[in-house]
Amino acid sequence: MKDLLEKTNLLRPARVGEIVEGKIIGLGQSAVYVDLGAIGTGIIFGREFYNSRSELKKHGLGEKIRAKVIDLENKDGYIELSLSEAGKDIGWEELKAKKEKGETVKVKVVGANKGGLLAQTQGLQGFLPVSQLSPEHYPRVEGADKEKILERLQKLVGEELEVKIFDIIPREDKLIFSEKATDTEKMKEILQNYKVGDVVDGEITGVVDFGAFMRFLSSELEGLIHISELDWQLIEDPSEVVKVGQKVQAKIIEITSDGRISLSLKALKQDPWENVGEQFKKGDIIEGKITKLNPFGAFVEVAPKIQGLVHISEFGTKAKMEEQLKPGNAYKFQITQIDPKEHRMTLKLAIE
Repeated sequence: MKDLLEKTNLLRPARVGEIVEGKIIGLGQSAVYVDLGAIGTGIIFGREFYNSRSELKKHGLGEKIRAKVIDLENKDGYIELSLSEAGKDIGWEELKAKKEKGETVKVKVVGANKGGLLAQTQGLQGFLPVSQLSPEHYPRVEGADKEKILERLQKLVGEELEVKIFDIIPREDKLIFSEKATDTEKMKEILQNYKVGDVVDGEITGVVDFGAFMRFLSSELEGLIHISELDWQLIEDPSEVVKVGQKVQAKIIEITSDGRISLSLKALKQDPWENVGEQFKKGDIIEGKITKLNPFGAFVEVAPKIQGLVHISEFGTKAKMEEQLKPGNAYKFQITQIDPKEHRMTLKLAIE
């Protein structure tokens, strides 16, 4: 039965878009002739020949090749074939199979933009987003300056990277790579040695506008210290607290299922709000310095690392607030609410 099915399959006509296999039986100056058995004789010529010249040079008479049917019969009676299109189709199928199996592929970086890297493999071009880069290649740029990020990414052009297929949709020519996914299994194994609450020694490897990256000194792991976890006080610029190359101790506060580690520096520092309830009471008139004005109010430093908020509603509009308060100046305020456990204090201008 199997032999019968194979013979029947060989006798059916070819279809446009089908990948067929045949033997090279003729090499012309600008054409290659292929014996497709019972289907007929195929030809690669014209633009298709020139597009595949480098690949065709690798094959001689009698060798088998796979090509895609693009016309069932041209004016000379041949089945027109495309080697380049067949290569793409075969490439898509192979990459889909690798994704399903979770296998890695090597890609060559051929370009960069502010969102990531353009990379090629098996004649197909895909995209490797910045968010999917490994910690080693992630562009840690102070202030998240897009031009500087692009400069860092451009340094990777020409490099070969090992990645996994993150997403693939051939009909849309969509091919997304992930470099950090290749480290997942390895990182999970290393992560078994750590748990939330552990204190680890590390080195600051990058400072960005939303925090800092720290590499563990005892392993290849790297975690993020969010800007809110750098210190108890309000932080505007993470580089004011930590510098690249600085050795620090941090506490692990979260380990996600995909291996992301969140760290905290402030968890190892004394909470300045611990004794605030003894120092300040609701209704107290105190002096404070304006540290920042924003659309929802003014931040006021009333003690080292202790800040209260004067809500915008106390002024009516941002313009009126800016008329009455100037950053860096000190004023008298009355405490209207205080909650040390929530690190919250609300104020209003004291009436002289």
